[in-house]
Amino acid sequence: MTGEKVVDFTSPGTGGDFKLSAQKGHPVILYFYPKDNTPGCTVEGTQFRDLHKQFVKLGAVVVGVSRDSLKSHENFKAKMAFPFELLSDADEALCGRFGVIKMKNMYGKKVRGIERSTFVIDGKGKLAKEWRGVKVPGHAQEVLDFVKNL
Repeated sequence: MTGEKVVDFTSPGTGGDFKLSAQKGHPVILYFYPKDNTPGCTVEGTQFRDLHKQFVKLGAVVVGVSRDSLKSHENFKAKMAFPFELLSDADEALCGRFGVIKMKNMYGKKVRGIERSTFVIDGKGKLAKEWRGVKVPGHAQEVLDFVKNL
């Protein structure tokens, strides 16, 4: 819930273990996406990549999260030249905490997957904003605009 403190977590990432409390004083953008190397997820990641310097100027930390393995993340990150970390949530601990696992339709079949969602955690560790059911076009810019006003 917006305004509530986010419980600290540690999650394996492409740059080693990522610990939320280690980011104190910096806004953290956690964007959850369904799968590495898929069209929508690639576009979303490249939009965060292309705006990354502006996020950094604001002191913000951008982190992508999916259920893919670290090896998959490392390949995706290298291929797309992402300057931010990708967290592997294979056990769905973070997905569960943020409530992003949903039943979705894929080619007429019901599948369990990540609902594209983004969360901004302020520098004090409180949830400042959440977006669920994200549509990719323009989303990274919308997040940046929000962070500018934190």
